[in-house]
Amino acid sequence: MLYNPHTYTVESVTSGHPDKICDQISDAILDECLRRDPKSRVAVECFGGHGALVIGGEVTTSARVDYADIAREIYENIGHTKNLKIITNVVTQSPDIAQGVNTGGAGDQGIMYGFATDETPEFMPFAVVKAHALAQGLEALRRNNSLFSWLSPDGKTQVTIKNSKVKTILISCQHDENIEQEEIKRLLKEHLVEPVIGDISSIEILVNPTGKFTVGGFDADTGLTGRKIMVDTYGGLIPHGGGCFSGKDPTKVDRSAAYMARFAAKNIVASGIAKKCLVSVAYAIGRAEPLMVEMINEKGESIAGAIKNNFDFRPTAIIERLNLQEPIYLSTAAYGHFGKEGLPWEKVLY
Repeated sequence: MLYNPHTYTVESVTSGHPDKICDQISDAILDECLRRDPKSRVAVECFGGHGALVIGGEVTTSARVDYADIAREIYENIGHTKNLKIITNVVTQSPDIAQGVNTGGAGDQGIMYGFATDETPEFMPFAVVKAHALAQGLEALRRNNSLFSWLSPDGKTQVTIKNSKVKTILISCQHDENIEQEEIKRLLKEHLVEPVIGDISSIEILVNPTGKFTVGGFDADTGLTGRKIMVDTYGGLIPHGGGCFSGKDPTKVDRSAAYMARFAAKNIVASGIAKKCLVSVAYAIGRAEPLMVEMINEKGESIAGAIKNNFDFRPTAIIERLNLQEPIYLSTAAYGHFGKEGLPWEKVLY
């Protein structure tokens, strides 16, 4: 078994969470660079908190992009209103890295993983799907339902499975001062938890367990690009190589190879070859051919020998097959990178 589907816990966070603010700003900058110059090399990270935002990294592009304007637009569109003092410190890509990438090699060493399971239509673990649905539901209620005018952008959700059933739902949501916690819980149970989960009669539901959540976003905590890598992927249920996705163009195999590994895993499961599939791939900086490609099924058996030739893991081949030089990345920066319709690595071939 790749993980125990009977007992586990996963989480998600809303777009207004401090780390997710940073992820979205990083990916919005990437998208704007790619929109103007598809060959852009981008590695942008953000650090924000308490009225300040630092945008740093390496960008090589012919595009003229105002990083601060993009950051302010994303911040305001999320729903946060405080003014930000923005500092930018962006330079060109190191020539030592560029000389390897320019010839089609990987932009760094590392290990990337992809996963799929047949337990949901999204080919994702059940609780991962539900945790994201609850978090995204918080944002939808805040934006679209007048009963939830008291909701603010920051929030987190968590789903615990025990004996293959939902045991506990945890929701923490930023709110106005003038609403009682019992009213928050009542409204969320009726308008969010029941529509997403179904019968909740035997489920423990926790809402704002500290008793109050009125200060959120950068006012409450610092945020950092790439600090929610488990939320972005598979909830910690499978291994993770440690590299984040947001703010990185597709020459960075942290991102593109993880997308290709998901593409391979999903198609292996969709074709009926396995019920669950874990794909792992490793690279050396500057080298195009991976050092390793392994694929295992739900029994832990290697299935790579029969099918890995169907999937080319060289960086340039990944970029071409999945059309990764398009400005598609902001849509991935909240509520997970996998299991969403319309993304090229989610396409089923069989």
